[in-house]
Amino acid sequence: MINGIINVYKEEGYTSFDVVAKLRGITKIRKIGHTGTLDPDATGVLPVCIGSATKLVDMLTDKTTEYVADMKLGITTDTQDISGQVIDEKEVNITIDEFQNAILSFIGSSKQIPPMYSALKVDGKKLCDMARAGITVERKPRDININDIEILDIDRTSAKVRVSCSKGTYIRTLCNDIGQRLGCGAVMTGLVRTRSGSFSIDEAYRLDQIEELSQKGELESIVTRVDEVFSDYARVTVSAETEKRVLNGNQIRLDSKEEFLRVYLENGQFAAVYLFDSAKGCFVPFKMFL
Repeated sequence: MINGIINVYKEEGYTSFDVVAKLRGITKIRKIGHTGTLDPDATGVLPVCIGSATKLVDMLTDKTTEYVADMKLGITTDTQDISGQVIDEKEVNITIDEFQNAILSFIGSSKQIPPMYSALKVDGKKLCDMARAGITVERKPRDININDIEILDIDRTSAKVRVSCSKGTYIRTLCNDIGQRLGCGAVMTGLVRTRSGSFSIDEAYRLDQIEELSQKGELESIVTRVDEVFSDYARVTVSAETEKRVLNGNQIRLDSKEEFLRVYLENGQFAAVYLFDSAKGCFVPFKMFL
């Protein structure tokens, strides 16, 4: 039984669900979940959690992500990317300095309205399904944070930028908003997720590579163990007496001043992450993995 995370390189044309379905077929394991949806046309890093690692999905989706996006200036579409219907076209007369100032203005915390063409659900219905049916609904702005954004390449009507941002940030919408700020409009023409938390594109594996490794019996070689995600936390091995409390998910008392602890059983098995509860004066379960 595999318990861990595989850093998948999602290729163009696959949905994130397609990747999960393919991995279920490869591993013969049903308990699999991805850590952040990528559009079918987008490529790049998609960490996939298997077995007990699915308990990490919510934590991994909270991590900072990095993208490289291609933009075309002078166009606005209904989908905010090049695949949509053009709803406005304008002449582009901006300088590199004006573009630089525009993108830098988005760094920091802000509110972003999710696009209609997204998998986000409102009243149980996907926005993209409603959009395809010609329905537009009000979307609540969401808190996002752009940590950094830089120009990688630019010419008169197009640009390539690298964006480091918080979860829930729609890069298509960011491109659209940059275009509005410039007054000429803009759409996203390409997107690659280059990093998700500690998982980088340089260490990602395509589905055909994963399948080949599985057939050779070498799949475990590319699986990140669950406890490696918590490598910044201090490690502690509990005694046989305390082990019983851990196995039952009970609070424990340990001589440690750490806030978080990686807890292992005497046989070396990773059991849980515990958090110090100052009100109780002891450690309580934060994530259990047995």
